[in-house]
Amino acid sequence: MTATTDGSSGAVGPRAAAASTTHDTAAPEELSVAWDTLDESAARAAERAVEHLLARQDPSGWWKGDLETNVTMDAEDLLLRQFLGILDADTLRAAALHIRREQREDGAWATFYGGAGDLSTTVEAYVALRLAGDPPEAPHMARASAWVRDRGGMAAARVFTRIWLALFGWWRWEDLPELPPELLFLPKWFPLNIYDFGCWARQTIVPLTVVSAKRPVRPAPFPLDELHTDPARPNPPRPLAPATGWDGIFQRLDKALHVYHRVAPRALRGTAMNVAARWIVERQENDGCWGGIQPPAVYSVIALHLLGYDLGHPVMRAGLESLDRFAVWGEDGSRMIEACQSPVWDTCLATIALADAGLRPDHPALVKAVDWMLDEEITRKGDWAVRRPGLPPGGWAFEFHNDNYPDIDDTAEVLLALRRVDHPDPARVEAAIARGARWTLGMQSRNGAWGAFDADNTSVFPNKLPFCDFGEVIDPPSADVTAHVVEMLAFEGQARNPRTRRGIDWLLAEQEPNGAWFGRWGVNHVYGTGSVLPALTAAGLPGSHPAIRRAVAWLGSVQNEDGGWGEDLRSYEDERWIGRGASTASQTAWALLALLAAGERDSGPVRRGVAWLTETQREDGSWDEPYFTGTGFPWDFSINYHLYRQVFPLTALGRYVYGEPSPGKGR
Repeated sequence: MTATTDGSSGAVGPRAAAASTTHDTAAPEELSVAWDTLDESAARAAERAVEHLLARQDPSGWWKGDLETNVTMDAEDLLLRQFLGILDADTLRAAALHIRREQREDGAWATFYGGAGDLSTTVEAYVALRLAGDPPEAPHMARASAWVRDRGGMAAARVFTRIWLALFGWWRWEDLPELPPELLFLPKWFPLNIYDFGCWARQTIVPLTVVSAKRPVRPAPFPLDELHTDPARPNPPRPLAPATGWDGIFQRLDKALHVYHRVAPRALRGTAMNVAARWIVERQENDGCWGGIQPPAVYSVIALHLLGYDLGHPVMRAGLESLDRFAVWGEDGSRMIEACQSPVWDTCLATIALADAGLRPDHPALVKAVDWMLDEEITRKGDWAVRRPGLPPGGWAFEFHNDNYPDIDDTAEVLLALRRVDHPDPARVEAAIARGARWTLGMQSRNGAWGAFDADNTSVFPNKLPFCDFGEVIDPPSADVTAHVVEMLAFEGQARNPRTRRGIDWLLAEQEPNGAWFGRWGVNHVYGTGSVLPALTAAGLPGSHPAIRRAVAWLGSVQNEDGGWGEDLRSYEDERWIGRGASTASQTAWALLALLAAGERDSGPVRRGVAWLTETQREDGSWDEPYFTGTGFPWDFSINYHLYRQVFPLTALGRYVYGEPSPGKGR
């Protein structure tokens, strides 16, 4: 699908946005960068990228790029403030400016650049603009409401969208799935206890149990009849699925929970809500946020407010102040809300990129980055300890503040970064690395692989709940996280550790028939493959291994004619898009990292990929990348990490120029 400047798209086939298969040789005249000067061009491009990245480092030592998602973040921020009675004109004007700019020509809003319109996102964006005073008869609003009606109206929107509508009486609470706070009383071994959910879902569900029990309704500032297909029948009844299947079973369970809502013992419900409040408050971070991500913070503020916490309470005041820090202000006065912030992730990736691009190991910028990362180490237990109670802590989170939820992916990459730097206090670094490696090994799941936040978070039941109709709510192991762990363990000299070998065996078994690996946290098979091959070779598998040869062949088969690689987000739901999409800097870099690890430095695909990176680099040493190449929930929630376009191309160019880093000793 081709993208226009405003993010709208045209209906064309997958191969129109991606080029066809390339061959292993190319005539020099086909390239702007000549074969005989490619190495020099790559070295100069790496030098420019190093200068650009060094200039972006914060004086404290960290890097952070904007984390761009979609306008539901902005709409829900406005709805929260409207619900609490604190929505001010300046915030409303600035947010509306951003939301209007993201609208497609057909009236809808997408969840990623160049993507198709999304119903729930469009409903929320429309309501936000109504709050900003945009009249329903305005052309852009009329197009949006007509688009919503054509796709079933607000009744077809996801549960989370209809919860926001219910807060203002635009939807009936009785027509939403029930989520009782008594859920917190389920023991940890019982199906559907809160620790069966992934940490991001857990942090959201607990406060929503309070909201579901309270069923608050604030006066609606305007009607929304134009978003119904039939305002007289806003929620037409739908037949239940057969009781013989899981969908039917859980639909009937939800009906039973609605009955329970009417007869729940007052004392029991009050106790459950108090337990939920305590659970929420105990997990508030030092900066006032919850888990370092916006959705749990929003729902936690609402839940605590419903339980009597006034806006001046220290917990509430800190929570609201933390939400303000998610705002990114544009030069035109617009305001975009980040769903999360990624300083630890960005800093470790930037450190690896700079080190692999030839920056000396004791460079002050690298030492300062290590100092900052060491200060971010989490040395107390969090929710992960429910499944691993005897495991000593020692890991890193994604965000500035998130001590409850360190993640395995960040920890692995931080350790890889620490290994590349000559720090003046090596004993401190070695102690942190030892703690991090021990914790990571201890978080291995029973199948030999690693998830992102928890071990063995694989229950099939949470995804069956009618409430959970959006994104992933469990945290099973993935190929990309497992690969990063295996790579880290190889650099720690533990390639022969039986746990590492189990991870390798799992990765080999997970290879797709086409030779690629599925990417859980990045788009998609290019990311998965770009993660796995460096891990396998670091762990000692030769470039001639059949799995590596299949992956190399697949990457060659999906290289675009321009020399780059790209994969559209639609590959998560449509296999025709696998490995297909407009070339991007980050995805080209991932493919190159895989091929370089496999020993393909002098191959045609690598040289064409390197040439594409050098040709598309901007004068300031950066790359442009409007496409979303990060993933929160595959297909459902997509991310444009604005630093990906800088750190990964630099890493790939650095390894092309200087060679692969050496396991066991950094470079």
